[in-house]
This record gives sequence, structure tokens and C-alpha cells, in this order.
Amino acid sequence: MTPACCCSEWIGDLARRHTRRLAAVARREGLGGDDALDAVQDGFRTLLARPDADALRDAPTEAARLLTAIVRNAARNLRRRHHRAAPHRPLGDGDLADARTPADGLADAATTAQLSGCLAGLSEVHRQVVALRVLEELSGADAARALGLTPGHVAVLLHRARAQLERCMTDAP
Repeated sequence: MTPACCCSEWIGDLARRHTRRLAAVARREGLGGDDALDAVQDGFRTLLARPDADALRDAPTEAARLLTAIVRNAARNLRRRHHRAAPHRPLGDGDLADARTPADGLADAATTAQLSGCLAGLSEVHRQVVALRVLEELSGADAARALGLTPGHVAVLLHRARAQLERCMTDAP
């Protein structure tokens, strides 16, 4: 039998200590029981996918705070999706064929590749701010706490990162 990795022990300990509280956070954001647990699971997956996840192993209090913010935002996103969900309508025969052309997919792939390259050109702190504020949709205060910065500094870093990304996207051929 293979020994369990330290990652599973760390996450298991976080889950045992905080899942009930995290589910309560998600329920306070307006989710039902099953959706609240989905938000908690999404929170753990997002935490593990972070580039600084290894460093958070040594800071359980910080990891719990960050996990709370991630779960709160995941719950808000789930709630928004439920409220904005459009009713399904049956598709006609030509709806899918006419919706997008292969050229649209190639253009999207090229834009995604270009954006990925531009993101790689950002400094580490700018990438972290973009990840927290744009991708994880944390508030400025939550992102500042996660990074150990002031909310004003996070706002300035986000502004500069966006400007650099915009320049990079418009300058590239």
C-alpha cells in the first residue's frame, strides 16, 4: 500500500475542520444544501489549482481565510447563474450549423493563445492580482488580504496589469 501524500493530508485536515463552516457561508449567500456543497467543492479545487498552494500548507489560517473568500465567490456565482438562467428552447435543424463557422473557432483559439502569452509576460504579482480579481472574482479587500497588500495597492496593480495586457493584445500581429 502506498503512503498518502502530504497534499491529501493537508486538504483532508482543511476539509474536516472547515467544510461545515464553508457550507454555512455558501448558504448565507443564498444557496441550498446541495449547491452549497458544490460551492465548497469548487473552492477546494480552486485552492489546489493556485500556484501558491504549496506555500499555503504552512499557513493553515491564511489557507482557511482564502478558502472562505473563494467559496463565498463561488456561491455568489452559482446563485447568479441560477437567477440568470434562460429557459431552454428547442433547436431547429439549422441553428447549430449557422451559429459559428470554423473560422470563428480559429480566431478564438488565436486570441486565447495571444492572451496566454500576454499573461505570461506579466510579473508574478500582476498575474496573481489578475487571477484573484478577474478569474476568481474576489473583492479588492479579499484579494488584498490573500496577497498581504492594501486594497488600494491591489487596485493599482490591477489597473497596471490590465493596461499592460491591453497594450500587449493590441501590439501583437
